[in-house]
Amino acid sequence: RGGETIAYFRKAGKRGQARQIVEGMLRADAVELAMEYPVTTEILFNTPEYNDILARFYDDWAERLAALPGEVVVLCEGDPFFYGSFMHLYTRLQGRVELDVIPGITGMTGCWNATGVAITWGDDVMTVLMATLPEADLVHHMGQSEALVIMKTGRNLPKVRRALASAGRLDAAWLVERGTMPQQRVMKLADLQDNDTPYFAVVLVHGHGRRPEIAE
Repeated sequence: RGGETIAYFRKAGKRGQARQIVEGMLRADAVELAMEYPVTTEILFNTPEYNDILARFYDDWAERLAALPGEVVVLCEGDPFFYGSFMHLYTRLQGRVELDVIPGITGMTGCWNATGVAITWGDDVMTVLMATLPEADLVHHMGQSEALVIMKTGRNLPKVRRALASAGRLDAAWLVERGTMPQQRVMKLADLQDNDTPYFAVVLVHGHGRRPEIAE
């Protein structure tokens, strides 16, 4: 049969993180479809214009993928159903074509393993926050849970640091950049001297809940 068709999201002009992960694994005759986002940070994400542009982008690619013969593999980072772009294709293709979603390991799992510290113990409550939330909302949620995972940091890192400081949790926070990737960097957030961090960066605060004491 013919070569596989591989589709993946990427920012215009970039290789695409999902595509880089499978470098050297694809068949030589694979057909690649790069789904390039029409916007990333040029327009505010919470505006009607942004939503309209992305809706048309996902509509268009759903139609294009549905029209292709044979199987199509859509590459995803982490788990496809965890804050991923693939979900927007899935909801548009559901009921129209046969879909088989393969669960993945979330990026945050790799990041907290990189710290060498358990993220939760006993009855700890863990909250996953988006750094795009208003600062006051971040402070509120940070005070409600023992363990924290803060995603989509990037240019929002100064706001995250202020919120953690307000919640009294900055000294316990870790920063993991490019978790599980070759350029991985792990450090205490309070030790970071600047606010220059990549999109693939996660801030963690570990829980310290109920657990049996170590026997002497």
